[in-house]
Amino acid sequence: MTKRGLIEELLARRQGVTHRDSETIVNAMFEAMAEVLARGQRIEIRGFGSFGVKERQARQGRNPKTGDTVEVAAKRIPFFRAGKDLRVEVNGAADPAQQRSA
Repeated sequence: MTKRGLIEELLARRQGVTHRDSETIVNAMFEAMAEVLARGQRIEIRGFGSFGVKERQARQGRNPKTGDTVEVAAKRIPFFRAGKDLRVEVNGAADPAQQRSA
């Protein structure tokens, strides 16, 4: 699903929301999430998952074309960890009780 798909889904679920309002809401959510992650903080959405930032140390890398050694700078990488409810939904169990008894 793309950002446009999210906007259309919001429009379909909320009859009183205009297309412009829907687009503003979706963009505001993504901007807020990006700002929080840029500060190195964590986002937790209960039942869905959490977003965080991992620190990668500087290291020696290799150019795959030439085989030469290159320096790779330290960087921060955003990551997502799915919550239990989302994992159960994706795996197709109707309710968590079924998943535990299996």
